[in-house]
Amino acid sequence: MPFCSGHARVRRASHVDSACLSNYEANYDKYRYRFSSRSHHPKESTTNKMSLHSTNLDGILPLVARGKVRDIYEVDSKTLLFVATDRISAYDVIMSNGIPAKGKILTQLSEFWFDFLSGEVPNHLALPAGSTDLFKHLPAELSEPKYRDQLEGRSLLVKKMKLIPLEVIVRGYITGSAWKEYKTKKTVHGLKITQDDLQESQEFSQPIFTPSTKAEQGEHDENISPEQAEKIVGKELCEKVAEIAIKLYTKAKNYAKERGIIIADTKFEFGLDENDNVVLVDEVLTPDSSRFWSAASYKIGAGQDSYDKQFLRDWLTANNLNGKDGVAMDELIATRTKLKYIEAYEALTGNKWSE
Repeated sequence: MPFCSGHARVRRASHVDSACLSNYEANYDKYRYRFSSRSHHPKESTTNKMSLHSTNLDGILPLVARGKVRDIYEVDSKTLLFVATDRISAYDVIMSNGIPAKGKILTQLSEFWFDFLSGEVPNHLALPAGSTDLFKHLPAELSEPKYRDQLEGRSLLVKKMKLIPLEVIVRGYITGSAWKEYKTKKTVHGLKITQDDLQESQEFSQPIFTPSTKAEQGEHDENISPEQAEKIVGKELCEKVAEIAIKLYTKAKNYAKERGIIIADTKFEFGLDENDNVVLVDEVLTPDSSRFWSAASYKIGAGQDSYDKQFLRDWLTANNLNGKDGVAMDELIATRTKLKYIEAYEALTGNKWSE
């Protein structure tokens, strides 16, 4: 399939033989976890006030790529190790300091959602959600404390897939870039909105599929129309992932609302297994990939109290720092952002957060 090939522009760790990598890895690099030319990723494992900014496994596993958040290693010909660091990005730029334990929160919340949605669509987890057997499937050296401290609680063992090169965004409420477009054109991702006189943060009558794809390295992601998405992956597959994504979003939205959180929108990613079955991949319904609002304070016609990195975006914008390299968050901003993520985790899972 045409979207499963081509990764020449991806910058890889020098010791990885790209010829042995699957289409899944190649496309994860190209479309999701590509290196950013504007971001610095230290070679050594680094921490900042107990945050893990970068992993270093000393070549025990081949490093495939570092993305905005995740470091990806090859375990074997069929399996990858996703390690969620504490890096955080906004406006396509990675902050120079991280959010302590953020990677653990993202990983454990994703595991919750993978399990919650498993009856609707298969996922790429190679071990059951919440499994404690990770280190049994890794080289014995990685059980040593210096490596275990980097991996435990923030890693997923996943099956390689062929990545579908779309960010499958589902919007239940109008906000962000959708609100900006609607105000000037009465459209969202080129779709004509038939609801009259929508206000900011208002719920759509039905969730809508608004895909995006990745621009070339160093450029911004691009919103595209469903018709443009069909040209990339084909009409049948595009319609299928849109249908699945809306079903997943609706189930998650209804669940979350009972727990005091509105999922305004979210981004899913999908792959294809060896039989071309659609599989849910990447992270799922986290504060990094979704907009979470407080149901208690929700009010149409304004911005909302959020449990996601909108808090960081607002701080950057207020200080004219959005899109600038080398920005370090104030300690207060990092702490408050972490608390927002923990609030979301606890409300959605019903579990008390513990590091």
